[in-house]
Amino acid sequence: MEIVSCLFVCITIWYLLNIIWLIYGFTKVKSFENENLKPKTKFSIIIPFRNEQENLPKLLSSIEKLNYPNDLFEVILVDDESDFRFQILDFRFLQITLIDNIRKTNSPKKDAINTAISIAKNDWIITTDADCLVQPNWLATFDAFIQKNNPKMIAAGVFYKKKNGFLDAFQQLDFLSLQGTTIGSFGNKQAFMCNGANFCYQKTFFHELNGFDGNDKVASGDDVFLLQKAIMKDRNNVYFLKSEVAIVQTKTEKTWKDLFNQRVRWASKTGNYNSLYSKQLGISVLVMNLFWILSFCFLLLGMINTDYFVLLLFSKFLVDFVLLYKTSSFFKTRLNYVLFGSLLYPLFCVSVGFYSFFGSYSWKGRSFKK
Repeated sequence: MEIVSCLFVCITIWYLLNIIWLIYGFTKVKSFENENLKPKTKFSIIIPFRNEQENLPKLLSSIEKLNYPNDLFEVILVDDESDFRFQILDFRFLQITLIDNIRKTNSPKKDAINTAISIAKNDWIITTDADCLVQPNWLATFDAFIQKNNPKMIAAGVFYKKKNGFLDAFQQLDFLSLQGTTIGSFGNKQAFMCNGANFCYQKTFFHELNGFDGNDKVASGDDVFLLQKAIMKDRNNVYFLKSEVAIVQTKTEKTWKDLFNQRVRWASKTGNYNSLYSKQLGISVLVMNLFWILSFCFLLLGMINTDYFVLLLFSKFLVDFVLLYKTSSFFKTRLNYVLFGSLLYPLFCVSVGFYSFFGSYSWKGRSFKK
């Protein structure tokens, strides 16, 4: 009993210290206010897509409403073997180029970005996904941030469109934890993750990093691996843009199966991370959630002290809630089903984590092996 209780305490303390450190880092990233500077930066917006005939027109409509000079940005659509050819006739006021993806590696999205960068006219690349929507001052805020900070790479927020129901609320909570981890790690100068649906960098810096070379055998990770290479190369010029008006909105998955496949796809790349910090953080989260599942069995068998169990359970819930609350405040969203979601999350996390080590997953009509 004492050995199990001691192990339980050590694992929990390890986890709590990691989350508290992220909370501290989150507070260190200052919010950015657009100072309405005269637009200068020229952007190439890259949008890889596959069978997005429903979502893509909505994204282009949101881009068409940008408060940014049309001559300062172009849109490059990269069709990754869609079943139907997309038509762009309705968007006459945008500089749009539609090209086919040139497949060279095991990663369709990395190939698509490489294909687009090879013809991009502008030095600043910004990527997003076809199922996203951008806000009117999206580019203007990036431009102001670039003018003020002179960065080489910028990550920014991505969030789900508000819906009702437990599945969507669960995804919101899970995604909030990921966004909180992203922002917190940037604040602590240990950035290791970001989201390619809102990712910006200089084309010259991309080439300086040799692009996706070294991880093109991993199907996903067009964002995190490039970020990690950038951090190793020039940490001081890689930023997180903490601005409400720069947030990109995306969609939740429609079914638990689709959500599981998406999270497996995300988790499958963690074994290829370069950062020791990110690896120990990922292990602490996985071990913590695994032990919480086992701890209920240990408690029934009398192998864990009840007082320890209640205290540590409350401590974990409290620090998790603080990180979620801070992140939800930034994204201006409510926390729903927090208690129920917290009880389900360990099962979901452990299932995704272990399956990502051994299983395959399906995405956009394709199957990928680990």
